[in-house]
Parts: sequence; C-alpha cells; structure tokens
Amino acid sequence: MTSLQTAARLAFVGSLALAAATLPARAQETPRIATIDMVGTGMVSAAPDMAMITSGVVSDADTAAEALAANTEAMSAVIARIKEAGIEQRDIQTSGFSVQPRYRQVKSSAPEEYRSEVFGYRVSNNVGVRVRDLAKLGGLIDVMVRDGANQVGGVTFIVSEEGKLKDSARKEAMADAIRKAEIYAEAAGVKLGRVLSINEQDFGGPRPVMMMARAEMKMDGAPAPMEAGESSLEVRVNVTWELVQP
Repeated sequence: MTSLQTAARLAFVGSLALAAATLPARAQETPRIATIDMVGTGMVSAAPDMAMITSGVVSDADTAAEALAANTEAMSAVIARIKEAGIEQRDIQTSGFSVQPRYRQVKSSAPEEYRSEVFGYRVSNNVGVRVRDLAKLGGLIDVMVRDGANQVGGVTFIVSEEGKLKDSARKEAMADAIRKAEIYAEAAGVKLGRVLSINEQDFGGPRPVMMMARAEMKMDGAPAPMEAGESSLEVRVNVTWELVQP
C-alpha cells in the first residue's frame, strides 16, 4: 500500500469516527416547543355618519355619437344638481364609463340559423357620490332622478372614525383570546408562557347590523326615506403562546 493510499484510508476512518461522535448530540436536540393557538373576537357598534351612493345615466341611440351626446347632456345636468344640493367637487368621482354596441338576433339565409347584428349603441356613465350629511341623502337621490339619472346603485353607509373605534375592538379581541387560552391551559394542567405571535384578521370595514335603504323614487312629495341604522366593527386576532409545563 502506498503512502497516499494509507493517508486516504486514515482520513476515511477519521470521518467515520467524527460522524459517530456527533450522533449522540443530534439525538439530544431540544424537544419541540408545546404551543397553543387561540382566536379572540372583539366588536363595537357605531352609527354611520356618511354614505356613498352610485348613480348615473344610461343612454341608447342608433349611433355611438348620438348616444354619447345624449348621455353627456343628461349627465351634466345630474352632476350640476348634485353640486347644487351641497355636495363638494371632491366628493364626486366617476366610477364607470362605457360605450358598447347593442346586438339583436336576426334570421340568416340558412333555415333555423340566426346571426347577431348591431342595431344601436349604449353609453353608460356613473358617478360615486360621498354624502357627508346624511340628512341630505334622500333629497339628493330625488333630485338626481328628477334631472336625468336613470340608474341608481346601492347605498353604502360609512363610519368615518372606523380606525379609532376599531382600537377598542382590538383590545376586546385580545382579552377574549387570553381568557379562552387560560381556560384551556388550566384544564390541561399547564400555564401560558411567552407570546410567540399575534395576527389580526382584517374584515375590511363595517358590517351592517341594521340598515334600511328604501330608495322609493318619488318624483313629487317627501324625499326617499333613508335609515342609516347601526354598523358593527369586528376584529379577530389569532394569538400563539408557548406552554409552560409545571
């Protein structure tokens, strides 16, 4: 055996010995930490103080130019009335505009076969209006319809101080998670240790608890009745603790 072969063999034997020496250390690795996950819920209620309403004009005509001209005239009148009702320019925003052909089915030369043909155009223009004074909401809908709006979307009521109000719900949610986690820990004969993670589940805004929005489009008489009701602001939090064995 050459000296080079001898050196290689000794190195291989040394590697085996080192690997064997590390096996007990790996077998004594830190055991997995016992944890508990809990979801807490907090909720506060608040009366909305603003609203968003979507309204607009749909115009049909033989040509796209004619439909656009008619829509522009009617929509200009609607926007003018919105401003006259006390809505500021910053609270009026175009939310949708489209020009589309209108199709109809006509019989083709072949029996039992039909084809589509364009017989006109439709222009739709919608605006989103933020109403900061809810007392104006019903009257605003009336004047928009009276002056040309033939498309009115849903009314969304808004709590302007949602962020601040949700802070109370966050505290309530955390307290709820702690309360439930302590019950489970006591039943299991362990104690809560350090907090490992806290994650909030965002619901994206207020959820209506009671909301009556009857848009009775009266051309004369009292404004359409609008009831804002009350909205709930909900927060859920997921908390993970380390469990301490006695």
